[in-house]
Amino acid sequence: MMLTEKLEKLKALFVEMEQALIAYSGGVDSTLVAKVAYDVLGDRALAVTAMSPSLLSEELEDASLQAATIGIRHQIIQTHEMENPNYTSNPVNRCYFCKSELHDTLKPLAIELGYPYVVDGVNADDLHDYRPGIQAAKERGARSPLAEIGITKAQVRQISQELGLPWWEKPAQPCLSSRFPYGEEITVAKLQRVGRAEIYLRKLGYQNLRVRSEGDTARIELPPQQIKEFVLKTDLQSIVSAFQEFGFLYVTLDLEGYRSGKLNQVLNREVASVK
Repeated sequence: MMLTEKLEKLKALFVEMEQALIAYSGGVDSTLVAKVAYDVLGDRALAVTAMSPSLLSEELEDASLQAATIGIRHQIIQTHEMENPNYTSNPVNRCYFCKSELHDTLKPLAIELGYPYVVDGVNADDLHDYRPGIQAAKERGARSPLAEIGITKAQVRQISQELGLPWWEKPAQPCLSSRFPYGEEITVAKLQRVGRAEIYLRKLGYQNLRVRSEGDTARIELPPQQIKEFVLKTDLQSIVSAFQEFGFLYVTLDLEGYRSGKLNQVLNREVASVK
């Protein structure tokens, strides 16, 4: 199916819906959904962003700015996944409990405001990764227009670029809880520590990165091609000092580099050991 045809199908889907509430994180996927929904539905589309300790303050600001640029009405709500021990204990299906909390908050809001549909930014590629949160959203009746039509992550970026959205290259930014190995308890203090560390590195000019946290150790992940530059041109001692001020004791650099989904490689290893 041609890209233009997929975009037309996406528009037609919103025509059929007539009204839609978008679970809007400010990421490139949900922002494209919000843009197309607004173009089709105008004020009958509402973007809702959940604010919690697992969301970087920068991401909340970006979401508000992008919504204003699109023109869509935007509402910020509070979610309370940090009060659920099933979430904070950080099991392998942690995202299930996060999305359960999100959609258990969005669905009543949609009903209250008269929106028959809650839609999210899940794309076709997400269906092929380990994403327990998708199940939680489906159980609560949420729809995923991008996935329904078969729009991949690369196509999301391509369509966004063609529509003139300036953030079409925006790096993926999953919630901060994804920075911790499964089984390590998540606390607000740990989330804030990781968030401050990532903001610090972004201000140095490194945008596509992760700071993984394990105990008192921070592991910096950068794209492989940026590792040499980082070592040679960055004041490493300043970074260590800053990270220690944030609360880490040790600071390391991952020589493999950043790779999306790296947290799940432990799951693949466990599956392989069972076979």
